[in-house]
Amino acid sequence: MSTETIGVDLPLWAQILVAALVFCGALIALLGSMGLWRLKSYFERVHSPSIIATMGCWFIMHATWIYFSVSGQGFVMHSVLIAIFIAVTVPITTIFLMRAALFRSRRAGESVPPTLSNLVLNEPLNEEESDEAAGDTSDKNDQDDQAFQSGKQADTH
Repeated sequence: MSTETIGVDLPLWAQILVAALVFCGALIALLGSMGLWRLKSYFERVHSPSIIATMGCWFIMHATWIYFSVSGQGFVMHSVLIAIFIAVTVPITTIFLMRAALFRSRRAGESVPPTLSNLVLNEPLNEEESDEAAGDTSDKNDQDDQAFQSGKQADTH
């Protein structure tokens, strides 16, 4: 690979367009960061970076696509693939994170929207379930040991 720098003179219209697209992508990323800083709850904060990451990535992808196409280096497929990958994976991971946070909040008894699923309980944990979730299962283990011992004694008689 050559160590020479690629000095390509782009037409003025291409320079302006690439600069505008990169600026818009950077501005959108900044707005997303400000959303993280300003919003209070996790449920409000999660939307800002997920939407912004996808939109900012598309602006940068279009800028690289125009830059390399106009500079004579041909169509740049890797930037398009990166943008498609981000556009597919960011919403999916956001959905999983939101569902996990909703499940955890419901189990903690916080005020969140009701579940639409019949598989997930929508009420807070009772005291026994709360102890199990916290890792304090010593009472339950003692009861299990006693039941096991009594069952073992019944088998031997």
